[in-house]
Amino acid sequence: MAQLAMDSLLSQLADSVAGAQDLETLTRPLLQLLEAVTGLQSTYLTTIDEGAGVQRILYSRNTGSMQVPENLEVRWGDTLCKRALEEGRAYTDNVAECWGDSDAARALGIQTYMSQPVRTNDGRLFGTLCGASADKVAVPQATLNVFTMFARLIAQQIERENLIDRMSQVTRELAQTSLTDPLTGLPNRRAMEQKLDRMLDRAGHEGGGVQVAFVDLDGFKGINDTYGHDAGDHFLLHIAGKLAACVRPGDLVARIGGDEFLVLAPYEEHSTLGERLTRATAGRFAHGKCVIDYPGASVGVALSQPGETDAAALVQRADAAMYEVKKARKAAQP
Repeated sequence: MAQLAMDSLLSQLADSVAGAQDLETLTRPLLQLLEAVTGLQSTYLTTIDEGAGVQRILYSRNTGSMQVPENLEVRWGDTLCKRALEEGRAYTDNVAECWGDSDAARALGIQTYMSQPVRTNDGRLFGTLCGASADKVAVPQATLNVFTMFARLIAQQIERENLIDRMSQVTRELAQTSLTDPLTGLPNRRAMEQKLDRMLDRAGHEGGGVQVAFVDLDGFKGINDTYGHDAGDHFLLHIAGKLAACVRPGDLVARIGGDEFLVLAPYEEHSTLGERLTRATAGRFAHGKCVIDYPGASVGVALSQPGETDAAALVQRADAAMYEVKKARKAAQP
């Protein structure tokens, strides 16, 4: 008979572990199994915030007169869990004798109590797996061993979820890094190409057009050569901030090369995008010994044609327009 009961327990345990998708779907069946093998009225998993001094009931199962509600918060210093942990006492069927001064125990009417810490691999105390009853319940050592195993299974699930969270965060950071210019924090060429493809696709379905402004920083090499690369980097940061501040929500400013930026914007009639960008980049720049009155970048603007999908060709036209502006500015110099 005992063997049949053990076989049934192992079968249910295997199903619970195999079917678990997260901490909750693992824990709730384990609480049910724990109640079945111990006969305790309440089984529950807690979380502990030692810094705040608070213990909270995360998941619970209540089958008798004792009710331990989920989300109940109690002072960590007054809990049976803390006392059991400090004394290394996993089980007692006489709470009043062991910890008669516990307000929490008296409030819940606990006579039989068992607790196992749930720790992560680095030793951090996540919480406790507990069982309690208002009656005197004898729990044999074999059952306490099962109880300890359940706590370890829960700890392993927490570690798996923590690992998945860390991997997801790293993936997001890598994705962000792959689309960001490391110096200015602006989108890079790859991000610009993805955005331009989406904008052209939308224009093709909804009508309208896309403006591409090619921004080239005249005289940037001279700043680097004269004042050094530190001044050059700060100049790039200065220009990036100016460009980002003068565009509209939904527009994109990207750094696509050493001293080259690209601005994408939906087309609007009587657009002054090129003039706005030139004015935004003009003005005094000062960093250390470098103080210059910058006349503004050369900016060329190209507009997509109806139904155009070739992003590279559109960027090339903006580039060509920028060189025409650069040529005209040089010719106008005395």
